[in-house]
Amino acid sequence: MGQLIDGIWKVDEIRPNKVDGTYKRENSVFRDWISEEEGAEFLPESGRYHLYISHACPWAHRTLIFRVLKNLEDHISVDVVHPEMLENGWAFDTKFSDTTGDSLYGKEFLSEIYTQAKSNITCRVTVPILLDKKSKKIVSNESADIIRIFNSSFDKITGNTEDFWPKNLQKEIEPINKRIYETLNNGVYRAGFATSQSSYDEAVTKLFDTMEWLEEILSNNRFLLGDRVTEADWRLFPTLVRFDSVYHFHFKCNRKRLIDYKNLWAYTRDLYQTFGISKTVHLNHAIRHYYYSHASINPHQIIPINPIINFNEPHKRS
Repeated sequence: MGQLIDGIWKVDEIRPNKVDGTYKRENSVFRDWISEEEGAEFLPESGRYHLYISHACPWAHRTLIFRVLKNLEDHISVDVVHPEMLENGWAFDTKFSDTTGDSLYGKEFLSEIYTQAKSNITCRVTVPILLDKKSKKIVSNESADIIRIFNSSFDKITGNTEDFWPKNLQKEIEPINKRIYETLNNGVYRAGFATSQSSYDEAVTKLFDTMEWLEEILSNNRFLLGDRVTEADWRLFPTLVRFDSVYHFHFKCNRKRLIDYKNLWAYTRDLYQTFGISKTVHLNHAIRHYYYSHASINPHQIIPINPIINFNEPHKRS
């Protein structure tokens, strides 16, 4: 693994940013928007934008979900990198099922998409990327922004006005998003990449406190905010669907499995069985990525046998 420094790829390991061994995720560097507002650089147009994703990555998975939910599959094209992220980072290698290569420019590595957009850039090379084909500029590499762009910016083109970020629920959604991001979405990484016992203990304790909190919410609600599915649910789902196959063992989040939570497990199946969502889930990519790419955690790249999980089991939630 590595990063770009002044446009040059440098190999390194993922390391915590704090001296106490705590893992800290770096901020996204591209945070523009697609809008019809006067003066906007990026206008909503069918066929103009392209997604680069990894099926392994939960952050990228969010954007693929919203591409399906908002009927954007005919309007926003997509390329899928190889699941292994090794010394050269994400690669456009097609020697794995459901990978595509770089259909736009024929690049070998995802880092080249970043340097094409900004030649002297210094950053981590991450997915997802939302790219403007016209200018070859990166609109955004922040998944939280991309799903909100998809939620509303193309409604006039698709005719799909379903709103997962409704104005009347935003004040309720935000604190839920915040807790889930800090302690669960990113919490699995904080546990997995911790390099001190105290940092691991703090992260994993908060993680399972949040799992218990969610279990209680879902004992009374079908979704996190009642009977209406929102972006809070779809931001949570990619972490849950990977939990037992990856995070439970690989990141040492092993107090309980997802399937040990009656309501959370049924809720995950409910979301998985939503029309079109199952085709966005590629656990073979996730398993290969995590067990092959993190040399400090699994240096021999041994993939465990893993549980057999039936996401199509009836969820009985309504």
